[in-house]
Amino acid sequence: MSQQGVPSRIIPDPFRFAAESRSIEGELAVADLLRLSDALASTQDVLGWRVAGSMVEGAEGMEPRLRLQVDGVLQLRCQRCLAGLEWPLRLDTLLQPVRVGQPIPEEELENDEVDAIEIEGELDVLALLEDEILLALPIAPRHQVCEAPRPDGGSSKESPFAALASLRGSPSAK
Repeated sequence: MSQQGVPSRIIPDPFRFAAESRSIEGELAVADLLRLSDALASTQDVLGWRVAGSMVEGAEGMEPRLRLQVDGVLQLRCQRCLAGLEWPLRLDTLLQPVRVGQPIPEEELENDEVDAIEIEGELDVLALLEDEILLALPIAPRHQVCEAPRPDGGSSKESPFAALASLRGSPSAK
């Protein structure tokens, strides 16, 4: 069963959502991702997303899974020149919802293909999307080739320490 354009982007019961193999998808304006805005040169982009639930055979019987997919392009801020940097975003994350207080099996902790996520009550898809995008960002995005920003007018100013260097060579007054 698939739902298009869920306005609130809330999954009331993620465990039931997975058990019923439901899915939701939609588009997300990057401007809605407030915690992400510091890393961006532009918030004009739109990302496509999908969350699909399923059940898989696990260590203790059937276990719920949520597959989170996000596709789009982000305009990151280059850390060297501070200009925009087009960065393709392709996320495909498999999550294992776990009720708060429920232990996570050791084999799940060692499995890099699945990330356990504690859930109490409903699941805020917007917050989950933003968390996963933040985790996927490069630490210091930058162009392969770019120059550091120049002062106003594009010319390089004399260092404020140059005046001190000239004083160092002058005779001291007594």
